[in-house]
Amino acid sequence: MTNTVTNALARRRTLLPLFGVLVLAVVAAAMYGPVERRATATVVSASAASAATRPNIVVVMADDMRTDDLRFMPAVRSLLVRNGLTFRNSFSPYPLCCPARASFLTGEYAHNHRVFSHTAPWGFEAFDDRATLATALHGSGYRTAFVGKYLNGYGKQPSKVTGGSSFQYVPNGWTDWYAAVQRPPGSPYRSGGTYNYMHTIFNVNGSIDDTHRGEYQTSVLGRFSRSLVRRYAGPGRPFFMWVSAVAPHFGGPREKGDPTHVRDRRGHYVDIATPARPTWVRGHFDRQIQRASGKPRTGPSEADVRDKPRTLRFLPEPSRAEWQGVRDSTRQRAEALFVLDRQVKALVATLKATGEWRNTVLMFTSDNGYFLGEHRKVQGKINAHEPSLRVPLVVAGRGIPHGERFDPATTPGLTATVAQLAGATGRMPVPADGISLVPSFRRDRGWRAPVVTEGRLDTKVLPSQVPLMAEGFHDARNTIGIRTARWKYVEYSNGDTELYDLDTDPNELTGLQDDPKYAHVKAELRKVWLQYKDCRGAACRVPLPANLQRSPAQNHTGTNAQSRGVQARYGHWR
Repeated sequence: MTNTVTNALARRRTLLPLFGVLVLAVVAAAMYGPVERRATATVVSASAASAATRPNIVVVMADDMRTDDLRFMPAVRSLLVRNGLTFRNSFSPYPLCCPARASFLTGEYAHNHRVFSHTAPWGFEAFDDRATLATALHGSGYRTAFVGKYLNGYGKQPSKVTGGSSFQYVPNGWTDWYAAVQRPPGSPYRSGGTYNYMHTIFNVNGSIDDTHRGEYQTSVLGRFSRSLVRRYAGPGRPFFMWVSAVAPHFGGPREKGDPTHVRDRRGHYVDIATPARPTWVRGHFDRQIQRASGKPRTGPSEADVRDKPRTLRFLPEPSRAEWQGVRDSTRQRAEALFVLDRQVKALVATLKATGEWRNTVLMFTSDNGYFLGEHRKVQGKINAHEPSLRVPLVVAGRGIPHGERFDPATTPGLTATVAQLAGATGRMPVPADGISLVPSFRRDRGWRAPVVTEGRLDTKVLPSQVPLMAEGFHDARNTIGIRTARWKYVEYSNGDTELYDLDTDPNELTGLQDDPKYAHVKAELRKVWLQYKDCRGAACRVPLPANLQRSPAQNHTGTNAQSRGVQARYGHWR
C-alpha cells in the first residue's frame, strides 16, 4: 500500500467506530410482526484501525424485490436476519433498476448523477463511471469484485467514458469483473444476454464468456462469487464484492405455465411478465401463495382512484384473470428468489469455510420494489408508492448487533455506509447525498431528513388525447416527492399532486392533497419539497423542520403502526 493510501486511512480512523471487539449480542429477535425486539449488544470501538483490520464487505442486491418477498428466503432470514440488523424503513429513492444502481455506485440521487431511465439517452450510456464507489475502495486498498447485472444497456449501449462499444468494456476500479452483457447491434452472438436466465453472456475481465448456455444464471453468479471469495481468502488486503442478481426481475425463456392471453376488464390483452426458473423449484410456493402479494384480503385493489395521478387514474380494477396472472407472477418471483436464497446460503458457507466470515460485513438488499396489484397496477415500479419505494435491507457479520432499526435507509445512504466501513469516505468522487447507517448500527437516531423520491413515468397519451405526463420539470424527471416519517408529498410535471398521512393511511388509499383541512400541511411540505428536490451533498442531509422530524421512540411507534395497517389489509407486512 502506498504512503498516500496509508495516510488517507489514518485520517479516517475516526470513521471506523464499529471495528473493535463485539462484546456480546443478546436478544433473539424474530423478523416478522410489527413489534421490535430491541438489540442490546454493546459494540466497543477501537481507537485506531489499520488496513489489515478493515472488514470485507459483500453486498448482495436483488432486482425488483419487494420487502415482503423476504418471507420466501429462509436462508437469508436464518443466517442474516436472525443474526444481524433489519432496517424497517429502507427505500430506493428512484425505484427503477438503472438509476438505482447508478445511485449505489455514486452515492448520489438521480438528479445529480443524471441517469434518469434505462432507455436511451438516460441508461448506461449516460453514466460516467470513471470515479465510483469501486474506485474509492480500490484506491483505499481494497480488492474489488463485481458479479452480475450492471446498469441496463451495458453491452448494448455505448460507453460514455470511451465513446465506443461497452461489450468488452470494464469500468475503472474493479479488480475482477464478471458482468452480464446485453448483445449490441451486429453482435456475432445470436442469442443470450443479461435477461436470459438460461443463456447469460458474461464479460469476464474484458473477455467474453459464452459458455453458460443451459445454466441458470443465479447459480452461475453464485459459483463466480464463491470462487472469488476462495481466491481472496487469507492474509492481505480486504475485499469488496457486489453480487448483483437479476432475480426476481422478469426474464426469459418463456416457460409452460407462464400467464398468457390475460385480458383486463376492457378486454385488452395484458402482458404479465415473469422470471424463468429452474425446473426443480417450480411449484415450490404454490400452496403458500394463494393470491398476489398486492391483492387485499378482501375487496378491490382500490375502489376509488380519483385521488391518484393520471398515470394511475385510467387503470381499471384488475380482472379475475389479471389477479390470477399476478398470483402466478408472485409464485414465480418467489421461486426465483428461493434460488438466490440458496446461493446466499452457499456464499456464507464459503465465507465461513475460508475463515473470512469473522471479518466480513454482508448486506442484502434490492435495487427497487415492485407493484403486484396495489393501486390497480398489476406490475411495475417508478411510482413513489410504498410497494415500489420500499426495499429490504439486512446487515450482518462482523461487529453488527442483532435486532431491528427504524432510521430511514436509502440507496445513496447504503453507499455512504460502505464507504465509511471501508475508511474510503474521503476518496468518494462527490460528497454523499445519503446518510451513512454506521451510527445506526449502534442505535437508532430518529428520522431527521426526508427521502427525496424521483422518477420518469411514461409520457404516452391516453385514447382521449389527454397526456398522462408532460415532459420533465427542468430535467428528465416528471415526478418528484418527499417522504418523511409520517407524510408523503409528490408533485408531477402535469400538475398532479399527492399527499398522504401514512400514520392513518399506510396503504395510501386516500389522497389529502385537495382536502382543505390539510392545506397547511401541504403548504409546509411544498416548502420542504422546494428545498430538497434538487439537493446535493450536505444539502440533502439538512434536518427537517422540528415538527416533521421523529425521535427514535416516535419513529419506532409510527413504523409499527404503519406496518399493522399493511398487515390488516394484505396479511403480511412490508
